[in-house]
Amino acid sequence: MSQKHRKLINDPDTLIEDLVAGMVSAHPDLICVEGDTGRAIVALNGPRDGKVGIVIGGGSGHEPAFAGYVGKGLADAAPLGNIFASPSPAQIMDAGFAADGGAGVLFLYGNYTGDVMNFGMAEEGLAEQGITARSFLVTDDIASAPPERASERRGIAGDFFVFKVAGAAADLGLSLDEVEQAAARANAATRTMGVALSACILPQTGRPNFDLPVGEMEIGMGIHGEPGIERGPAEGADAVVDRLLPPILEELACTAGDRVAVLVNGLGSTSLLELYLLHRRVAQLLEDRRITIHHSWVGEYCTSLDMEGASITLMKLDADLQAWLDHPCETPALRVGKPDVTRTARPRRHRDRVAPVAHSGDRTDLRTDGEVTPAEFRTMMQAGAEAIFGAVDRLCALDGEIGDGDHGVTMEIGWKAVMTAMDAADRDMTITDLCRVIADSFLSAVGASAGPLYASGFGAAGRAVSDRWALDTRALAAWLDGMAQGIAGRGGARPGDKTMLDAWMPAAEAAGVAASEGATLQDALIRARDAARHGANATAQMQSGKGRSQKLGQRSIGHVDPGAASAALLLAAWSDAL
Repeated sequence: MSQKHRKLINDPDTLIEDLVAGMVSAHPDLICVEGDTGRAIVALNGPRDGKVGIVIGGGSGHEPAFAGYVGKGLADAAPLGNIFASPSPAQIMDAGFAADGGAGVLFLYGNYTGDVMNFGMAEEGLAEQGITARSFLVTDDIASAPPERASERRGIAGDFFVFKVAGAAADLGLSLDEVEQAAARANAATRTMGVALSACILPQTGRPNFDLPVGEMEIGMGIHGEPGIERGPAEGADAVVDRLLPPILEELACTAGDRVAVLVNGLGSTSLLELYLLHRRVAQLLEDRRITIHHSWVGEYCTSLDMEGASITLMKLDADLQAWLDHPCETPALRVGKPDVTRTARPRRHRDRVAPVAHSGDRTDLRTDGEVTPAEFRTMMQAGAEAIFGAVDRLCALDGEIGDGDHGVTMEIGWKAVMTAMDAADRDMTITDLCRVIADSFLSAVGASAGPLYASGFGAAGRAVSDRWALDTRALAAWLDGMAQGIAGRGGARPGDKTMLDAWMPAAEAAGVAASEGATLQDALIRARDAARHGANATAQMQSGKGRSQKLGQRSIGHVDPGAASAALLLAAWSDAL
């Protein structure tokens, strides 16, 4: 895991901005960028008044998904998140505003914790602006949960078919309810299973996001490198198809006379030669069962950076699904038939951003007794940021064991944004004001799960001490409790679920006990630090009950949760700073 790989990138901090610029410069006749975030890719000839807006999205690194499917007859807009990280609510709202034609907006995305939180917050934000938005979660990955828990499954390459159907239904003028029903029918008729032959290299670190020895394969690997259901010696093309296809056919209850659409999808570094070999075997097995292939797509449609491997997706067709699949569309990555290229004018809708402002109330009513002033608080936050910056590779390695391997990069992005915002913030801001700045920075820069969780945590922590100019021991305990409760409220996790809450909750409890005993602020923070470290280490013996690693079951045992580890790092740095 120590070898660094070269990637054709420029500054890692501008990676997604460079990607957006490259896509738009390559397809100026199809797509553009709208909104203040610069992350919403919009179809030039898609959104129109009276049509349901279709917004698809997720993290970058899956190209051509998601922005590659923005265009006439398919998606109206796609917000781009960071590598393997959900777009933020602000980025999603930019896409929602651009797609809105007055008939409602349907968000479609894979079933991942970060996406669910961020798109959900965007729904709330659009509702405040008078726009009806709903979410539809794609759940096609049969390896990620058994049939009786199908609602917990991940969305992977099957996104392709569900997006296509929803886009066609919207383009044909169906209502929001009807488009959502069409997406549900497509999702129910779509199943996927994949195999990985290598890890993928995160461009920011130049290192693999998990370890898969040469000569081995992982059946059921997720598109972010999430471990699958079985690891063993690599097999030939026919043998792999013989593993992947039968469970799909069984779940779809395919029988003689059925018609299906087939997607053989490369994960980033698998040659077309290999993909066609896989399709050859798929076609043989379907012919043996007298199942007709209506249409096949072979190539890279939903990748995992440069992972070696492939997935097989089938959609069992009825008359409506077939018609929606055949409906014309034109996007950078997909063209079906000959879509109507008539340009339709429509109003552009934007929203105003409200910048954080300093406390506007009477400062004389704020309590000043306490050692942690706003200046000291800034010092603490700086120390926490530096601790994260120094642990990026270690946090990514921890995440690679049970997740997608990007937690260190995600936290680095968040804390860089925090430091930039705090440097620009009014020096007269209170601790509550600064917490609002930190929350806004995480939410706008990070997305993923960490963005909403830390935004909610810092927001609640700031509100808990809104009557203070400086923090004493009791106020510090209240601040930490606000942090833990804010995170728990947003994410829905509980202690023991193997999440960052397993560090934050014991830290808050330890500080609370210290305050009740009359301990000094330094002692309370030391106790919180030690409790967080103990809680983080204890996650190694827990089975994950939340997030992406939940799907690993007992395979998650034996690994420290990266979110808990980064929380312990922050508390240690804050303690040392005082």
